[in-house]
Amino acid sequence: MLKRYRSSLFLLIFVLMFGLVLVACNAENGDKDTEKPDETETDGTSTDAEDEEEATDGEPKEGGTVTGAMHTAPAGMFNPIFYEEAYEANILDFTHEGLTSQNEKLEFIPGLAKSWDTNEDQTEITFTLEEGVKWHDGEEFTAHDVVYTYKAIADPDYVSAGGVRTNYVEPLLGYEDYVSGESDEFLGVVADSDYQVTFKFAEPNVMPLYYTGFPIIPEHIFKDIPVADIPSADESTQPKKVIGTGPFKFTDMIEREQYSLERHDEYWQGKPHLDKLVWKVVQQSVMTGLLEKGEIDFIAAPGGINPADYDMVNDYDNIKIAEQADFGYQLLGFKMNHRTAEDVAGGVIEPDNWVPNEKIADPKVRQAIAWAIDREGLVGKGHGEGLLHGRGQPINSPIAVQFWAYDENAGTNYTYDPDKAEEMLDELGYVDKDGDGYREDPDGEKWVLNMEYPVGNEIRERSAPLIVKYLDEVGIQVDLRQPKDMSVYVDGLTKDNTDWDLYLIGWSLGSADPDPLGLWGIKDAYNFSRWNNPKSDELLYKAIKAPEAFEQDYRTEVYQEWQKYFSEDLPAFLLYAQNSIWAYNDRIQNVQILPQTMYRDSHTWWVND
Repeated sequence: MLKRYRSSLFLLIFVLMFGLVLVACNAENGDKDTEKPDETETDGTSTDAEDEEEATDGEPKEGGTVTGAMHTAPAGMFNPIFYEEAYEANILDFTHEGLTSQNEKLEFIPGLAKSWDTNEDQTEITFTLEEGVKWHDGEEFTAHDVVYTYKAIADPDYVSAGGVRTNYVEPLLGYEDYVSGESDEFLGVVADSDYQVTFKFAEPNVMPLYYTGFPIIPEHIFKDIPVADIPSADESTQPKKVIGTGPFKFTDMIEREQYSLERHDEYWQGKPHLDKLVWKVVQQSVMTGLLEKGEIDFIAAPGGINPADYDMVNDYDNIKIAEQADFGYQLLGFKMNHRTAEDVAGGVIEPDNWVPNEKIADPKVRQAIAWAIDREGLVGKGHGEGLLHGRGQPINSPIAVQFWAYDENAGTNYTYDPDKAEEMLDELGYVDKDGDGYREDPDGEKWVLNMEYPVGNEIRERSAPLIVKYLDEVGIQVDLRQPKDMSVYVDGLTKDNTDWDLYLIGWSLGSADPDPLGLWGIKDAYNFSRWNNPKSDELLYKAIKAPEAFEQDYRTEVYQEWQKYFSEDLPAFLLYAQNSIWAYNDRIQNVQILPQTMYRDSHTWWVND
């Protein structure tokens, strides 16, 4: 699934997971427990001989390699401020860190920052950083790295270079002046000392820990590289050049086949027990067989275990399974508008220049499409096994079901009703005038909707022809294009190829806050439908505006109104939220299953061979 580090772009694919930041990413990735996670670390002073000794009585053993599997190769961007896909996040989750993390209750806990304080009116938050944290190249992490990271995201060239995470800097003081070039100074993030940094917001902020939780990149690596050139720099794309503070270093890759990480001996929370962590890219259909044989050790995000394989994998003696609701969803998107070629070339998102897609411009047409699709059949609840074998649920709004803001009754519940779909289309003038079994548009012109989807996620691939079948049954002709490799697909989505009408994608959301901005705001880069709806933006910004938004009940009411509005205007049809089904070999010890990830505290993993 795309991962965003925000509301934390898992674009289906895309998307990020760092747990906090995902749409955005992922990010994908709200706020605050200050207790540190329990540590079961060595002090990093053991000798090589001691590392090889077998531990007794359940004590951690040193050394060994674990291997994970993902079904789609990373596109190749291993820089947190520029990556877009969840497959790249599988690397970044182990190499980079933010100031905070989250625990099993989704409360904020310290990360690179050991404590924080907010001022009385919630316009500033000051972090005291851990001292002695080393980057992978041995340089020391300081507050200046934090300032640099946010300054780079706020840079005037960031968006045109492909950056999509401006939502993290937009609320900060002085952002508009800095990004417009009117000021050379960014006032929003200030290093008070080497180990203290203050974020300053233009207005009181209801979720400061959300905005300040983005993974940090090193100033000393990037300060001499223009922001416009960062995406193409070796420091963003090549093993050994990618530098973070995380427990593992990205050291080697066989592109599109295997990605290797080695332990960071000077990791600030203690030297990892494992020597190495390897990611292999394998077809989803063969993952479980490799898991049983021990050729891979874990399968997690994105995708996890295919629901059809759950019972089989659950019978494996050496495998442990964790199943829980996913922070994300799959959708059928409507390309409501397209950007101009000039705006695409210039990296500009300017709604005033967008060209409406007349084929699906009427919201009632989009609603008719929704009524025509059997979501329960896709999930497998009450209609046989379906694609998910019942391990998931249809959802009615683009907010993760775990969040307090999700309300399944706020929006329209588009149950399967092909008769209603046909009636609506008839009333709109979409009727079959030439007797070929397909509807023409109200002007009598041929009406064909082009549908695109990516390879990699087996269930999504299988859902594409089923959706076409449902639409065919109500007389809607769909040109189902050949599936594209994810990197090619994302490029087409981002550049708004002008003949796209329908698209499939999934988002892995961040776990920090239910705020849908980052994905559904008009100018959000991940707003791939190019939904240009001022009323939606009004509600989304109302839900986070102080002082009313300090009250959760207030935000809940606003989000209820927004969910209803989304389901009526329908820039995308939410298909389902698939359960996360993660599996790992029981040779791996000390895995922590959290609601949003199983990768946290990987420095404490060890293998019992």
